[in-house]
Amino acid sequence: MYQLLSGLRVVEAAAFVAGPTGGLYLAQMGAQVIRIDQIGGGPDYRRWPLSDGGDSLYWEGLNKAKRSIQIDLSRPEGRELAIALATAPGDEAGLFLTNFPVDGFLSHANLAARRADIITARIMGWADGKPALDYTVNAAVGVPAMTGPVGDDRPVNAVLPAWDLLGGSWAAFAMVSALHRRRQTGEGAEIRVPLSDLAATSLSHLGFAAEAMLQGDRGRLGNDLFGAFGRDFATADGHRLYLVAITPKQWRGLVAALGLEAAVAAVEAHTGADFIADEGARFTHRAQLFPLFEAAMAQQTLADLAPRLDAAGVTWGPYQTLGAAVRGDARLFTANPQFQTVTHKSGLTYPAAGPAATLAGEKRGAVRPAPHLGADTDAVLADVLGLGSGAIGRLHDEGLVA
Repeated sequence: MYQLLSGLRVVEAAAFVAGPTGGLYLAQMGAQVIRIDQIGGGPDYRRWPLSDGGDSLYWEGLNKAKRSIQIDLSRPEGRELAIALATAPGDEAGLFLTNFPVDGFLSHANLAARRADIITARIMGWADGKPALDYTVNAAVGVPAMTGPVGDDRPVNAVLPAWDLLGGSWAAFAMVSALHRRRQTGEGAEIRVPLSDLAATSLSHLGFAAEAMLQGDRGRLGNDLFGAFGRDFATADGHRLYLVAITPKQWRGLVAALGLEAAVAAVEAHTGADFIADEGARFTHRAQLFPLFEAAMAQQTLADLAPRLDAAGVTWGPYQTLGAAVRGDARLFTANPQFQTVTHKSGLTYPAAGPAATLAGEKRGAVRPAPHLGADTDAVLADVLGLGSGAIGRLHDEGLVA
């Protein structure tokens, strides 16, 4: 936790990955993020993976450092409360993050009618309002057709929801950018972040779209790195490493570490390629290069190979399961200062991640766990809407809040 956004109040009404991720990032930079939760939890409150006690590890991971108010959003009075929270006054308030439909009761038009300078960031599926998930958008842009083993035409979707994670990042970034403008001009903003646009623009930025348009669809490469030298190789003792050489320095170091100078020079002489100067040539002639590296790797153990690769400045990494990483990889988990051991709402105690960015020279604050549903209902009603205990009690009696 850092305090760069201390004083900001963001109201979040969102489920699944992208919306809650945006709120998480804002909260971890110090903003007060208030979740509006349906009484009993929204559609992702019990989403897998679950603890043995039935609590969603997914939910309590994405909602760290937030506050929660439970409202019955199925009733007009509950919806009125949600609108009032989103549009409550304050120079550092009027920031609303959601993935509710564009034209629903939490539409930007409805909110702007109450507060003209409100900033609404809305995560969407398709830009036209059609629902979508990361996995369906990924299928539509063709990435699964480029993923997987050579010679197998079945689509392979990624486990990691890349467009959702980008969506949360973009929503947080765009909201803070719009706030910067509001401080200068007084203008609010309606921000729409469709997963479909995130996928399409990202593939355009990377040159994938231009490649497909001008040269045709890219074929499957298995684990080969497109356009450079990179692939997985097995050692003599059964470990599997990914080796990468993009820069001339990386290539020289890799070839020297494996003692392949003469063999690689012979391939260069045969093909006329210059593997030091041209990283693309290493990809073009990988069919001649890979067997050399396979044979060299297969003769050495990881213990012998690792120090030579490191000394030569080679970029490489071992394959391991996530379980092995979280239990034994100091760089990633066990000694990573990004993590702090926290007791979560499930009652379980395990390490939780703070913000991914590190502010050099600034102390990290404590990682705060996700709230219990409605843990802050009364405090939010009092602090944000100025309701007294009697009014709050009546809302409870009427079943509008919990």
